[in-house]
Amino acid sequence: MNESHKQGRFGDWLFFNLTRAFAVLTLSMLVGVVISLTWSAWPSIKEFGFGFLTSSEWNPPAERFGALVPMYGTIVTSLIALVIALPISFGIALFLTELSPTWLRRPLGIAIELLAGIPSIVYGIWGLLVFAPIFGQYVQPLIGGTLGKLPVIGSLFSGPSLGIGILAAGIILAIMIIPFITSVMRDVFELVPPMLKESCYGLGGTTWEVVWKVVLPYTRVGVIGGVMLGLGRALGETMAVTFVIGNASLLSNFSLFMPGNSITSALANEFAEASPGLYTSALVELGLILFVITFIVLTCSKLLLLSLEKQSGKS
Repeated sequence: MNESHKQGRFGDWLFFNLTRAFAVLTLSMLVGVVISLTWSAWPSIKEFGFGFLTSSEWNPPAERFGALVPMYGTIVTSLIALVIALPISFGIALFLTELSPTWLRRPLGIAIELLAGIPSIVYGIWGLLVFAPIFGQYVQPLIGGTLGKLPVIGSLFSGPSLGIGILAAGIILAIMIIPFITSVMRDVFELVPPMLKESCYGLGGTTWEVVWKVVLPYTRVGVIGGVMLGLGRALGETMAVTFVIGNASLLSNFSLFMPGNSITSALANEFAEASPGLYTSALVELGLILFVITFIVLTCSKLLLLSLEKQSGKS
């Protein structure tokens, strides 16, 4: 019995230290990535300083670089994708868990999972060859003739109907992240105990009241996690954005119809041809900025979850 007890203690010690070593290894890799990016980007950081973030100039022959255009393209396309994908994903997940006939749930769920597995380059080719011509010929003129005439936001929807551009890239990203957000929302909605929903229905609640007052409060952590997963996919997407955003390092106006650039598309297009020195360092600094943006987004989501937990405890 004593020997068995010693073996059990040794197994616990071994398991504890192995898991701790894996955790330390993960943190070490994260710190290593940050240090290596900072080291490689240091010539650009030293040369341009904070002005790198506020300059829209990108002139490799003159070695003048600024990150404003790629940062603007990355953030705006991701926000457009999130604004479009969030209500659609919520509607699909709600339909699958609450309203769909039983015979339709499984094939529709499989179809959504298949959409999530399509490679991004396929979305990019489809967006450039199929979506962009239709979008430029029919949809952009309609948007420009309606939203483009509004006094405040009209400038966002002005300009030529090229098909490609920041808005087109945002829509393609939305199509890409809808399956991810939908899958997470569907899975967490299915975790709600049926007794809670049946109790609300028994009190005369409608489907919307059950979802708003029972399902969402019970699953809000998972829902926010799914949204953050989709946003992270949108921020880091490369090939699909590269095909349809236009890859123009210009910021003449803030029209969403105009071609733009993103951090990932700039890296994909220029890193292979970048000459060693300041050019390569500026591209690495773009990667470091994308890392920081992703870190800020994840931190804000964590703070939001903590705030929701505190409010839940008070209520």
